[in-house]
Amino acid sequence: MRDALVAAAFQLFLERGYEQTTVDDIVALAGVGRRSFFRYFPSKEDVVFPDHERCLADMKAYLANSADDDEPVRRVCDAARLVLRMYAENPTFSVQRYRLTKKVPGLRAYELSVVWRYERALAEYLRARFAGRRDGTLQADVIAAAVVAAHNNALRSWLRSDGQGDASATVDHALGYVQSAFGTAPAPPRGELPEDVVVVVSRRDAPLWRVVQEIESALGRG
Repeated sequence: MRDALVAAAFQLFLERGYEQTTVDDIVALAGVGRRSFFRYFPSKEDVVFPDHERCLADMKAYLANSADDDEPVRRVCDAARLVLRMYAENPTFSVQRYRLTKKVPGLRAYELSVVWRYERALAEYLRARFAGRRDGTLQADVIAAAVVAAHNNALRSWLRSDGQGDASATVDHALGYVQSAFGTAPAPPRGELPEDVVVVVSRRDAPLWRVVQEIESALGRG
């Protein structure tokens, strides 16, 4: 019934326009009563975004199940990919919703409130992970905003192309930028150093030519 209500609503939105379609019109086309509509959707706006509550719950659960050794920035980037997966499940519907939202100011405002809830979920997770850091709250809020901005930039680019192309690759590229700017590279295994790392011990007052000579000797170039 939920899916039938969404299908009926979008059929009418496309035929008549959003503002011209009432809840009574939707339930009449779906063949159900008003009570059934409001059992699933608190308002007409909610029928346009039927999957965001589920996706937000999935995101919060994913973040809550993080391990202590999960790199925080990578974890929130992966959480944002859950939103992409929701859009990519039904590209036709996602493109229709994008076009409709662009035309209706009230829906744009509603969408912004939804995006803010995603950002808040990411920020709350990062605040907890960064609690011991100097400016931890500031870092958490900035990174959460950056993740959402990068994700939405790539997502809208995909939607503007009518859902053509590889949405995952586009979003991965955008989130990779955030990861490189704010994330931490994995540490090498204990007891190991990355290749081509040389440690040289020298006196503080040693001349620069002596330090260079010691480095070249350590590299076998002397």
